[in-house]
Amino acid sequence: MREGGVRVRIGVVGSGASAVCLLTALARQPGLPPGELTVFEAGETFWRGRPYQPDLDAVRVNAPPRDMSVRADDVDHLEQWLTARALVTGSVEGARFDPRAGTRFLPRALYGDYLEQSARTALRDLIAAGWRVELVRGRVDSARLEGGDLVLCAEGRRTPVDRVVLCFGAGSPPDVYDLAGTPGFVTDPYPTASRLADVDPDAAVGVLGSGLTAVDVVLALTAHGHRGPVTLLSRRGVLPAVRQRVQHMPLRHFTPARFRAIAAAGGSLTLAEVVDVMTEELAAAGEDLWTVTAELDSVRHEDAQTRLRRQFAEVESSSFALRIVQQAVPDAGPDVWPLLPAHEQDILQHDRALMSLCCPMPPSSAETLLGLFDSGRLEIAQRVVSVRPEPGGFVVGAADGERRFDVVVNAVNARSRRLSAKATTLVGSLVAAGFAEPHPRGGVAVDRATSALTVEGIPDPRFYALGDPAMGSLFFTFGVQSLVDRAVDIARALVPAHAAKSAALQYI
Repeated sequence: MREGGVRVRIGVVGSGASAVCLLTALARQPGLPPGELTVFEAGETFWRGRPYQPDLDAVRVNAPPRDMSVRADDVDHLEQWLTARALVTGSVEGARFDPRAGTRFLPRALYGDYLEQSARTALRDLIAAGWRVELVRGRVDSARLEGGDLVLCAEGRRTPVDRVVLCFGAGSPPDVYDLAGTPGFVTDPYPTASRLADVDPDAAVGVLGSGLTAVDVVLALTAHGHRGPVTLLSRRGVLPAVRQRVQHMPLRHFTPARFRAIAAAGGSLTLAEVVDVMTEELAAAGEDLWTVTAELDSVRHEDAQTRLRRQFAEVESSSFALRIVQQAVPDAGPDVWPLLPAHEQDILQHDRALMSLCCPMPPSSAETLLGLFDSGRLEIAQRVVSVRPEPGGFVVGAADGERRFDVVVNAVNARSRRLSAKATTLVGSLVAAGFAEPHPRGGVAVDRATSALTVEGIPDPRFYALGDPAMGSLFFTFGVQSLVDRAVDIARALVPAHAAKSAALQYI
């Protein structure tokens, strides 16, 4: 290892939102000694990832700016960036205020601009602090030990490193029905500006999925001027919940600190005990758990359109119960997750009701969907079991019979693949070398406290995972709030001498 006065060498695999959060956390470590940083990117662009490429303004981030800051100690950083941008350009393009939600929801492309600038700022600060930085376009396909050095191999290039952080995303959505290459099948809808531009305005379109990506597809088709019928094709037909008017409340009981203390003491929790803590949190705000359980139960007995219409009408509800859950789960969920027994983790991972509630759409998106439902141009087909190509289109088998479509768009959750197709070779190499262990729920096994990769429960301080690679071990790995939190943990662990000094200073 190159420590004890020698510059530490860090390799970051992937350059999307998780990598930006990591670089930001690393650059903001006070007194960080100089090191070397190499960032590898297999795609066409750095820093934007799959969701935040240049795209239509209609395709928006589904969380308010306060929840999308890449700085752990500055939740207003994105809002301040928007203000500064408006002063320079005269406006913030596409960042329209949603009066029902009381906040702005940014176009994904605009948020991509923010990620790019944040990455450049972090790299500039690292270089000013004496770091050597290199950006490499190429896919890392293996990691190995050569003469005592850990080496990352990327398309013929070999880069010695001391630390590796896996930051690759989930990649494209899985092709569940093996339709790739079929005329009329859109394998991946992002960026929607180009991928959906050639869809015939009068075509009958089937959209695989009913989550946030499917909502993006509907919004993008509408922005493109599509006039034909659109059907969301899903097994369960669960739409994202509608975000209520944004009002942040300080959490008193359901906090990361509380669950981290339990973990540090070697404790564990059952799901029932977690619910008790949430009940305590709600009670402190004068709210009742029944409001939350009734909303979760509505997924099972309420028609999707009816539920959407009701939630839209309740956007300005005086109850804070749902807002508290939507704030607490992304904040503390990653800390709760490792404390639960495996069988209860399985239950939560497949709970579409919980994910629907905690990943809501903006009221403006819901309003557009309701207008399309009312006009007869949008519907939902549940219990879809098959999609097969036929001359000139597709036939979809669902609970209520077969339907024909001219175009099918793949909006299946990319994370259901469990591992990015681009990353399978690298992860296979890590596993074969004994550096990593695949997690049965996806990704690789990691240590909760540091996000270090583990083998048989033992953390390896040379390897870390942030975001989608840790999807099995942690919960809500894709939310920016979670990425920022985990990035701080990793940044502190990447340079051991600095980490030890920082820990010692806490007691002076």
